[in-house]
Amino acid sequence: MPVNSPARDVLDTLDVQLLRALQIDGRASFSRIGAVLGVSDRTVARRFQRLCTLANLRVVGMTDDRRQGGVSWIVRLGCVPDAAESLADTLARRPDTVYVAVASGGTEVVCGVRDTDGLVLDRLHLSAGVTSVSAHCVLHSFHKGALGPVHRIAALAHEQEAALRPPPAESSDQPIPRPASDDVLLAALRRNGRTPLTQLGQVTGQSESAVRRRLERLRSAGVLHYTVQFDHEQLDHGFRVLLWLTVAPAHLTRVGHDLAGHPEVNFAAAVTGDSNVVVSTHFATRRELYAYLISGIRGVEGIGRAETSSVLRQVKRLAHP
Repeated sequence: MPVNSPARDVLDTLDVQLLRALQIDGRASFSRIGAVLGVSDRTVARRFQRLCTLANLRVVGMTDDRRQGGVSWIVRLGCVPDAAESLADTLARRPDTVYVAVASGGTEVVCGVRDTDGLVLDRLHLSAGVTSVSAHCVLHSFHKGALGPVHRIAALAHEQEAALRPPPAESSDQPIPRPASDDVLLAALRRNGRTPLTQLGQVTGQSESAVRRRLERLRSAGVLHYTVQFDHEQLDHGFRVLLWLTVAPAHLTRVGHDLAGHPEVNFAAAVTGDSNVVVSTHFATRRELYAYLISGIRGVEGIGRAETSSVLRQVKRLAHP
C-alpha cells in the first residue's frame, strides 16, 4: 500500500514503517523489527540498505552530556546575509559542533556546541559579518521518539510501537562516571549508531558482553539515545521552524512535556536566556505553521512571548534541533 505523500512512488508503506521503527529504537535488530512488521529479517535488511542509498538514512548515537558532567549550548549568531553561508560552513567543520543551520532568511546561524569548560564563545572565532551572539545553555531536554513527517503518517499501530519501545530512562539528574573507554565507544556510535557489538568491542578493547552491558547502562541512565537522520524530502516538502518561547518558571516542566507530545514537535529543551524554551518543529505548509501558532501553542498555559525562526538549510546534523 503506497504512502500518501509526494514520495509515494519512491517510498512505500514498509519503508516508512521501517523508518518509524528505527526512530523508536535505532539499535533494534532486523529480526525484532521484522517480527513486529510481519516480514523477514532479510527483507528488513534489504529495505534498510535501500533507504541508506535512497534517503541517506543514518542511525546516530547521541548523548546527553549533562548526565556525564558536560554542558551543551545552543548558540544563535546574527549575521549579514553574505556571511551566513561561509560562517555556517566554518562552524560545521568544528568537531565540537553537533548541528549547524542557516535560518531566518539567511540572517542567522544556529548551532549546537558541546562544551566542558564554559568558554564556548571564546572558542567560536567569529567572522566580521556577525552582528549579534546569544548562547543558551541546555538545562533539560524533553526527548521524544517521534520525528517530523514519519510520525504524522502514523505508520505503526500503537501495539507495534509499544513492542519496539525500549524501557524509559531514569529520571535522576545525578551525573554518572565516564571512563575513558566511553569516549571511544560513544565516538563510534556517533559515526554509526548500529555499529555491531563485535566492532565496538574491538575499538574499546572490551568483550562483547561488557560492551552490551555498558550500552544498556548508558541508555537506562539517559546518557545515550539514538536518532534517525534521513532526507525528509523523500516524504514531503515541508520545512522546519525553531520556536523560541518565554515560559513562566512555574510552568516550565509541564510546558516542556506538553510540547514534546505534539506531533509537530521534534525536540524541546529548557535553556538559559530570555527565551527559556527552544522547540524544533516540522510543518508541511505555512498554513500549518500559522494554525499551530494560533491554536497549538495558544492551548498550552504558561507560554508568553513566541519567536519563530525558519530553517533555510541544514549544514550539519548530528542532533536536534
